[in-house]
Amino acid sequence: VQLQASGGGSVQAGDSLRLSCVASGRSVSAYHWGWFRQAPGREREFVASISRSGSATYHANDVKGRFVISRVNAKNTVFLQMNSLKPEDTALYTCAASTNVLYHAGSQYYHTWGQGTLVTVSS
Repeated sequence: VQLQASGGGSVQAGDSLRLSCVASGRSVSAYHWGWFRQAPGREREFVASISRSGSATYHANDVKGRFVISRVNAKNTVFLQMNSLKPEDTALYTCAASTNVLYHAGSQYYHTWGQGTLVTVSS
């Protein structure tokens, strides 16, 4: 599977963005999915994940209530809706696919990564 992430941009604090991750080569329903981000000078961190079935989602504490991960099988796309953006959300956001049941436990369980899309939030 190959992943293409898009939707990043430069916005003001409080604005919204929707990131998309289009999968080619396999159906999105074949994998668990995650969004991760890496800010300059910081390690990559987990943002959100969704199970293969779509029935389970996980969100990091600092985005819970503001970000929502979802999946549309017909579009073979995984989304990350980001609302009430804050300057500290500024980072390169990357989508990733996993076949490991521990997909919700860390980035080490993901085997395929997209190229990332940059989100910049100014105050």
